[in-house]
Amino acid sequence: MPLLHWLTRDVDIHAATHAPYRLLEEVPALSQGDGDPGNLLIQGDNLDALKALQPYYAGKVKCIFIDPPYNTRSAFEHYDDNLEHTQWLAMMYPRLELLRSLLSEDGSIWVTIDDNEAHYLKVIMDEVFGRRGFEKSKKYFQANVIWQKRTSPDARLSLGAAHDHIFVYAKDPEKVNLNKLPLSGEKAKNFKNPDNDPRGAWASTDFTGQIGHATANQFYTIVTPAGKKFPPPKGRCWALNEDSFYTLVEQGRVWFGKDGNSKPRLKRYLSEIEGIAAWSWWPNEEVGHNQEAKKEINAIFGAEEAFTTPKPERLMQRILQLATNENDLVLDSFLGSGTTAAVAHKMNRRYIGIEMGGHAETHCVPRLRKVVDGEQGGISKAVGWTGGGGFRFYRLGVPVFDELGHISQGIRFAPLAAHIWFVSTGIPFTGRIDSPFLGSHDGVGYYLLYNGILGDKRPDGGNVLTLKVLADLPPYDGDKVIFGEGCRLGAERLSRAGITFRQIPYEIKAR
Repeated sequence: MPLLHWLTRDVDIHAATHAPYRLLEEVPALSQGDGDPGNLLIQGDNLDALKALQPYYAGKVKCIFIDPPYNTRSAFEHYDDNLEHTQWLAMMYPRLELLRSLLSEDGSIWVTIDDNEAHYLKVIMDEVFGRRGFEKSKKYFQANVIWQKRTSPDARLSLGAAHDHIFVYAKDPEKVNLNKLPLSGEKAKNFKNPDNDPRGAWASTDFTGQIGHATANQFYTIVTPAGKKFPPPKGRCWALNEDSFYTLVEQGRVWFGKDGNSKPRLKRYLSEIEGIAAWSWWPNEEVGHNQEAKKEINAIFGAEEAFTTPKPERLMQRILQLATNENDLVLDSFLGSGTTAAVAHKMNRRYIGIEMGGHAETHCVPRLRKVVDGEQGGISKAVGWTGGGGFRFYRLGVPVFDELGHISQGIRFAPLAAHIWFVSTGIPFTGRIDSPFLGSHDGVGYYLLYNGILGDKRPDGGNVLTLKVLADLPPYDGDKVIFGEGCRLGAERLSRAGITFRQIPYEIKAR
């Protein structure tokens, strides 16, 4: 597979590895609603924030949507969108790596971009996420969705852009399964019941098929109730064999027109439709456009304080309809004005939003507070939103490890435990934070002796592995790895107990 090269590539492809693990510190005054709603709003550099989420959310996110800076060489109030091409690639590559590790195996990522960087983005996403699986039909790259973002041409340009791209990739093409779209609006109006069919409203569909794989019994002449004869159209066959067709006729599932002499069409009942398949062309009448998004933002913040480049709520609704179900976790690491979080909240999805700028407080928090209070803009009426729930606001704290690789002063047991568990097992930490036993993985039990977890607050009390401490540890029947500040047991005693001791901070991977 061809790779994209740029000036600082050799450094940039390792940037995710070298980013520090940082603490997430809640700011209760900026949180809202339920005490533990599972929704997070994080202010800080998204590279560090994504790294901080790894010990807790690796492999847990069902859908990632990001709307990164487009690098349009234009001035935006809320973003520096004038990054040189190399800097843009340097920003995107490590973030895509961390985003991939946060995706669940059946998850998908959706990235909006315009023509300025779209084709370069496609190449690096092929590298990070993959292009094609072992089977040709299984593709990591799912589609390039074309979103019609404008309602009319830009009169200033001879050939103006009417669309943005949305690149869609699967974490595992064998496991991803996008939903169908609910039938609504104009499409639902096509279903009627002119013959009072007891099955309810229906729409007629074509009854012909391609002849490439047809069998001989798909070529026959159909006689309508009024006696008119219909052979298969030239170059086509009937979609079903003759016996199957007349079984449907007996069941009243075939429409021959009001007078019974029209070419047969099959009835498709509204009650039997689970949804309709999506495709890669999204016109603005279905998912909104830039002007609609601007009106939504103006209604929330006023024209003077509105965000410059929002996305319409209906666009996000379409993505979440396809990629998620209720209670799934959604992540947006370029949150902007908070559209992703607002729509996820209204659709009963859990979410994590990351925003570096000051508008994490000036835009995202006020918007989500309005959502919690039941604001009726955007998709609210369409989804029956009346308010509720909540979110918790966090800022990035100090790194878990200092520049020398030592544990930073003041680090508590819980974040260190989560870090040790994650770097040891590669999966997020879900254990108890009041016990030295972190859990087991692949037949190995992991323990942490730190910060007086056993109740002894002396400098080395309970943080040093002794016979007494060993006897007080929760039991585990198998090999054990114990992290602690020191060990008073000899190598033979450790071996008999199946213990591998790791001294902190020296034997903890800081990256």
